Amino acid sequence: MNLSSKNNLLEVFFEQYAKQNKDDLFLKWLKFPSKKFSWKETNLSICKLSIEIKKNIKKGDRCLLISEDRPEWLISDLAIMLAGGITVPAYTTYTEKDYEFIIDDCQPSILVVSSNDLFKKIKYISLNKQFINKIIIFDDVDKNKLEHKIIKLKDILNSKENFFVETTKLKLNRKDIACIIYTSGTGGNPKGVMLSHGGILSNCEGAVEMLKPILSKRTNFLTWLPLSHSYEHTVQFVQISIGAKIYYAEGIDKLIKNMSESKPEIMTAVPRFYQNLYQKINNTFKKQSGFKLKLINLTIKLGIKDLEKQKFTFNEKVINKICDFLVRKKIKNQFGGNLKAFVSGGAALDKDIGNFLNSIGLPTLQGYGLTEASPVVSCNPKSYIKVDTVGIPFKGNQIKINEDGEILIKGENVMLGYWGQPEATNEVIKNDWLYTGDIGEISEGYLKITDRKKDIIVTTGGDNISPAKIENKISSSSEIEQCLVYGDKKSYLVALIVPIKETTKEKIDIILAEINKSLSLIEKIKKFELINENFTIENGLLTPTMKVKRNKVIKKYKNTLENLY
Repeated sequence: MNLSSKNNLLEVFFEQYAKQNKDDLFLKWLKFPSKKFSWKETNLSICKLSIEIKKNIKKGDRCLLISEDRPEWLISDLAIMLAGGITVPAYTTYTEKDYEFIIDDCQPSILVVSSNDLFKKIKYISLNKQFINKIIIFDDVDKNKLEHKIIKLKDILNSKENFFVETTKLKLNRKDIACIIYTSGTGGNPKGVMLSHGGILSNCEGAVEMLKPILSKRTNFLTWLPLSHSYEHTVQFVQISIGAKIYYAEGIDKLIKNMSESKPEIMTAVPRFYQNLYQKINNTFKKQSGFKLKLINLTIKLGIKDLEKQKFTFNEKVINKICDFLVRKKIKNQFGGNLKAFVSGGAALDKDIGNFLNSIGLPTLQGYGLTEASPVVSCNPKSYIKVDTVGIPFKGNQIKINEDGEILIKGENVMLGYWGQPEATNEVIKNDWLYTGDIGEISEGYLKITDRKKDIIVTTGGDNISPAKIENKISSSSEIEQCLVYGDKKSYLVALIVPIKETTKEKIDIILAEINKSLSLIEKIKKFELINENFTIENGLLTPTMKVKRNKVIKKYKNTLENLY
């Protein structure tokens, strides 16, 4: 498929639909296996839903989509576009206050809500919003005062209306807004990022080109990151553009089970997932002894050597083949047996974790992006992975390093701006260059992130320190769940540590002492405090993509942190 010639994202779906066996499975929700859609059913559902939406909006109206990952999410997204609307995805983990902010900010004409639990969060907010014309519900909801505005999706899909789409008449071009995605808001209110059809299409083109060597005729994808996040939202259109079979996971707690069921070839995830995976596999390895342990150590050693493109001796070639059969194949089978690549994005992946996973037969391709860039900027190709980098730029993405080291991006993938915030837009887009806030360098065509402007700790000695680097090292310990490093305007660094259950302070002392050996003098952790509460999405200390909300954690544990000085 020639993505560069497409005017909008709908054309991608309808062209792919024309090529497919209409009765083949396209979408399946593993939580409810009966919830599945063929290509024909998906197409018909999109068309029918778009008729209902079009009755209640005019072109350019916003439509708020609140749902967990499931087939109806994709159907709703495309139906909104087909009706001439703009999709505004929202996280299911938002509070009522968060929803109220977004509803007031973008003033949606339609709300699309999946479940009764999510409806409860928005029903009182919606009562006095005259701009809301209709609420479309996937599942049944309790009796309420908004009954006159509610219509059930199943009633829409059961209607006898027929609808035929002439793609030539779709009045959408590449510069039109496809969606408004609100940033996760690690500090302050989120901003609505306006992404164009062309921006997402450009991203898809870069992704397909990068993944082409490992794509099969009918690639299986397992989706589990929130589709409300720009990363997975764009991945959705990559999946469509290659005619993939899409499985929606039950949740992070069932992810390994779901991988075994869906046998994905490619899966996207954030570093937190890979960190947990590393800890689980490493803990299993530590329990081994004798020949098994020796074989595991050889697998890792030779895997890293292969990753770094070092030449094998004849004996090493033979041993590596044995490792492939006895170790890597068995590990791969635990994840469905077909895995060709994990793709990591959303935050920095620790180098040791990347080396480990790649060495044991789980190819992990680290990429880099931000919502404002639709969202992917670069990614490692499987043919030549440099673990300590975020890969090479996608086709069409221009990257340059500013005088102060900040990464600047230019291309069709750059956002149209922040919804209703021209001043904020002008702060980050200057002369068509997007100022990312990340510090980096380019070597041999590969981009490396070295710091984050906003997260840098400046000590009283004037030293600039990146907390992420230190936190990654600490969190990679099998005895530690999470941590946060603190020390802005202080003379030394301290840490909050969430330990694994039954881990003692004495054990953490030993672990930190070892980690400190690998850190420079100014990076060493002088003191720490153990806390019993995990940073989670539910308690508001993690974003939906599992990034720590630093400001909120610091605010909550301010006294604890200050007492360490």
